[in-house]
Amino acid sequence: MEENKGPNLVVGKLYLVPTMLGDNAPLEVLPISIKRTIENVDHYIAENEKSARRFIKRISPAKNQPDLHFELLNKYTDPTEIPTFLDACIQGFDMVLLSEAGAPGIADPGADVVRIAHKKKIQVVPMVGPSSITMAMMASGMNGQNFAFTGYLPIDTALRGKAIKSLEKLSLETGQAQIFIETPYRNEKLFQELIKKLRPSTLLCVACDITLPSEQIVTKTANEWKRYPLDLQKRPTVFIIQA
Repeated sequence: MEENKGPNLVVGKLYLVPTMLGDNAPLEVLPISIKRTIENVDHYIAENEKSARRFIKRISPAKNQPDLHFELLNKYTDPTEIPTFLDACIQGFDMVLLSEAGAPGIADPGADVVRIAHKKKIQVVPMVGPSSITMAMMASGMNGQNFAFTGYLPIDTALRGKAIKSLEKLSLETGQAQIFIETPYRNEKLFQELIKKLRPSTLLCVACDITLPSEQIVTKTANEWKRYPLDLQKRPTVFIIQA
């Protein structure tokens, strides 16, 4: 990476830096290239400054924290302010977009920044690191040639039930694996509803605590799951179905 120390005619790059999915030692799940990038960049876009600083300190303990600059991208961000987040790039500084967990832009608000970067002709550099969605798909044994990520299913019980049946029908008709996630404290409720609503023969993969010592990734039919105890309370989980 070519380091930019100050304003010049060269537009900075936007590096998309994945973070750990849990309390791992960083270099157990992240390549050394991320450490080098963090050591050379002082301008960041993140969801939470405190957790971003903590991540940076773990990656590069010697980095001078007072020199760091942050733009915060979360549910409180005014959308009209987002284009200004990349001003440092225009001024010639490289920037890093951090996810709160996993890969930026995947189930993550960072996609808005990346889209604007393309409009501003800023080079976007995706970096290697963990993504619970793709890692769950890799380990599921389901159709890796044709799959879709739906995000969160509706909270309302009736609407969620309809969504489950609709995704199952789509999978049955197309062979497409369907991926979705849930807030950890609602995992158990969703899991029980999947077992109840899905056809007995429909495959369900439950992938929780990915990359952590407590990792479990198991694929069974909906009927088989009824006889398999699994504690999902407060555990980050990805669900995949294939009819």
